Amino acid sequence: MPGPRHFLEVYDLRREEFVEVIRTAVEFKRSGYPSSSLKGRFIALLFEKPSTRTRVSFTSAISRLGGTFDYLSSNDLQLARGEPVYDVGRVLSRYVDGLVCRVRRHADLLELAENSRVPVINALSDRHHPCQALADLMTVYELKGKFEGVKVAFVGDGNNVATSLMQACALVGADFAIASPRGYWIPEEERRKAERVAEETGAQLTFTEDPEEAVRSADFVYTDVFVSMGFEAESQERMRAFLPRYRVTEQLISKASPEARFMHCMPVKRGEEVEPSVADGPRSVMYDQAENRMHTEAALLHLIYSVWRWI
Repeated sequence: MPGPRHFLEVYDLRREEFVEVIRTAVEFKRSGYPSSSLKGRFIALLFEKPSTRTRVSFTSAISRLGGTFDYLSSNDLQLARGEPVYDVGRVLSRYVDGLVCRVRRHADLLELAENSRVPVINALSDRHHPCQALADLMTVYELKGKFEGVKVAFVGDGNNVATSLMQACALVGADFAIASPRGYWIPEEERRKAERVAEETGAQLTFTEDPEEAVRSADFVYTDVFVSMGFEAESQERMRAFLPRYRVTEQLISKASPEARFMHCMPVKRGEEVEPSVADGPRSVMYDQAENRMHTEAALLHLIYSVWRWI
């Protein structure tokens, strides 16, 4: 009997499935959630890293769909005391219907999934943040009504958020450009994988060191913090690499489309990666992105358990 499917990176969904999540989320936001979609389902949230939006958006989505959950922080997990990852996956998946995991190492997530009897959802790892990408593309779809012919530009660190955003844009046929200093680019393996997908969908991918080149004619200009969790020891080195060139300023965003919107996954450090007037100005849609985390995660869970029947 084949094992369950997992959502560990964007490309674990086919294009039609990814779009179905977005369209379902739009409908949920407009008309409300099916309150019995997760009735009788129990979801465990395993979080090795602190969280605000991810934790509350998932717990709210599960509750609104009629499911129940348990939240396990790093202090609650025996992983912190050296228990093998495969044992955690093998045991917990006998108790619950799904595992939502926010982990330090993507390798641990892969091991959890390999040893789980139930679907594992990546709520963030050091390599991917696919649930954020779902919310990002929902926001794009709400504002543009399409993906083809839309350009999303990312300015800053080629981190997990940028990687998943690139994957999502390539998958749905949206153009994607990223400007990062050398040494902070999206890993080559991930770039090549996205380029193969883009060849099929017609998306244009651009990788550059020049922020102005990246944002030229962009419909959305996206950034993230320059020092993510786990990289605090590199703080001074990173600030030297990114500032001031990679800060999203009024001047930089003026190089984009006249109607360009500003995006950020939050938390935001105003004055570092973005000027306060941009983050809090009329172009900003970062609060819509944050809200859409709940809608897309609800749609994903609904489809996994009530439509696609991954378990």
